Amino acid sequence: MPADSGAPVEVSHHITDPGDGDGSYASCDAARAAGAAPLHRGDPGYGPQLDGDGDGIACE
Repeated sequence: MPADSGAPVEVSHHITDPGDGDGSYASCDAARAAGAAPLHRGDPGYGPQLDGDGDGIACE
């Protein structure tokens, strides 16, 4: 078993594949943590499930 290096483990909040292959963020919290919010329709990581009011701007 390898020894623990003590280095912090980096957690990724980048674009995920929620299963439908759209390449959007898993949540607005993930988009905000990555510094990507707000997202506009057509931006990498935008997904309609993140746009609650359907105005083309997610995680506003």
